[in-house]
Amino acid sequence: MKAIVLGTLMAAVAATGATFSKSAEANELALSLCTYVQGDDTMRMRKKLRDSRVRVRDIYSGIQCNGQSLLQFAMSNGSQDIGEFIVGRLSVDELKSSGDYEWAQSNGHAGSPIAAAIKERAGL
Repeated sequence: MKAIVLGTLMAAVAATGATFSKSAEANELALSLCTYVQGDDTMRMRKKLRDSRVRVRDIYSGIQCNGQSLLQFAMSNGSQDIGEFIVGRLSVDELKSSGDYEWAQSNGHAGSPIAAAIKERAGL
């Protein structure tokens, strides 16, 4: 009986630890990506995505940097290279539905190369 309880307890702790580990990894990934966007560091972002085995299009909608999407954050920080990189990695449907182009127009970034890349790729 003692072995069954101990085994169950160990399994519960292991499962909970795995959940915390995945959550911590996701938070670390989001923080890293926001840092790379702010610094316009495309090479490090590519490496981080490759090492984490994720694609921008799979995580884009789930990441916020200071309450902004990755593209909005890139426009706010003048990170043109990484912004254009992200635009190239997102699907046309994602670009149309994200509202990033409309945000750029209403926040004074309509002339940004990132907004131009969104407009061209999404056909807006």
